[in-house]
Amino acid sequence: QVQLVESGGGLVQAGGSLRLSCGASGRTFSYYAMGWFRQAPGKEREFVAAISWNGGGTYYADSVKGRFTIFRDNAKNTVYLQMNSMKPEDTAVYYCAAPSSIFVAREKAEYRYWGQGTQVTVSS
Repeated sequence: QVQLVESGGGLVQAGGSLRLSCGASGRTFSYYAMGWFRQAPGKEREFVAAISWNGGGTYYADSVKGRFTIFRDNAKNTVYLQMNSMKPEDTAVYYCAAPSSIFVAREKAEYRYWGQGTQVTVSS
């Protein structure tokens, strides 16, 4: 069983920055890709970013490309999401997720394990 625990959410003004962290346990973290998703009120959960097992490949939703950066520290079993130039439309609950396989994926159906989520609110 994989456990994922997010932290770092909060309230930030438009144009500001936040860094989310996700600590993982329960399997060999460095073997697997990881992802971040978000869900705004009344909307579907959507893909934000994903990273390959060694950090060599990163993938982003068009809405966050150039503003958000996903990276990982395999020695700490942690994946991060650095969010810069934030916008009110970034307001959502952010979820860390681990896929069933070792491969990177954008589809939430490919992810088996989910954290509890952390609230991010961007004020205008």
